[in-house]
Amino acid sequence: MTPIAGIVDRDTSSTLLVLTAVPNENMTAAWDGDEGAHWAANADRYDESVRSHHARLFDAAAIGAEEAVLDLGCGTGRTTRDAARAAHAGRALGVDLSGPMLAVARERARAEGLTNVDFLQADAQVHAFDAGTFDVVISRFGAMFFDDQAAAFANLARAQSRGGRLVLLAWQELAANEWLCAIRAALAMGHELPTPPVGAPGPFGLADVAHVDQVLSTAGYTDIELTPVTEPMRLGGDSADAYAFVSTIGPVKGLLEGLGPEEQREALGALRATLDAHRSGEGVAIGSAAWLITARLP
Repeated sequence: MTPIAGIVDRDTSSTLLVLTAVPNENMTAAWDGDEGAHWAANADRYDESVRSHHARLFDAAAIGAEEAVLDLGCGTGRTTRDAARAAHAGRALGVDLSGPMLAVARERARAEGLTNVDFLQADAQVHAFDAGTFDVVISRFGAMFFDDQAAAFANLARAQSRGGRLVLLAWQELAANEWLCAIRAALAMGHELPTPPVGAPGPFGLADVAHVDQVLSTAGYTDIELTPVTEPMRLGGDSADAYAFVSTIGPVKGLLEGLGPEEQREALGALRATLDAHRSGEGVAIGSAAWLITARLP
């Protein structure tokens, strides 16, 4: 779906940073509510933050002109629309849980004159796709959130044609992601923050190489490869611009909830200083680490 939301929350009884493992019905409530509305309102900012990752995804997908593409967790639809342009004699379907984001996706597809693209509000983990339909399944930071990964990838394998390709981007573990560590450190307020678990449904659900290999091979995929992608997270044109955006995202709001007014002001000051420390002539960019996951059905 998207690279940032769902990463952190603050347990207000202990003021510790924890990962919230959310079943799909709760995930739907978030993405179809305030969280999805925030992403819809800031679609360009979120797309810009992962501009370099987006290019790596499409280079690997190598979508052909006549192919049928399924885009998992498509959000506001940038990936789906670009897939439709590549498959100009084929088609692209974007699937997401979020009504607000899909409304943006549909409007932008209409404005761009795309006629070979559709969007569906559904849970790709369980949706009854027509069997053998898609040549390529892609996802830009959406597949990590599956509640039941084994069931999800088995469902996707059924939806793909023989020889079909799977091309996903997913975050590596927290410690490898400087941008997340920097935000956490700025807002920790002296607390030692626990490390979210790798492999559990959430942002690090596909961070473990052995786990990914096991899940995908069980679903029937072969030629499974995980290639490291170390591209910057582009957070703003300057530190003020970056702060205006980052201070409103889900992880930051979750961290601030357990703090009093004075602590919130101090934490936000630390966040502003962190972003300022990462500014350059090209704006505010902080390192990240993802996996480019590719696989094929035999």
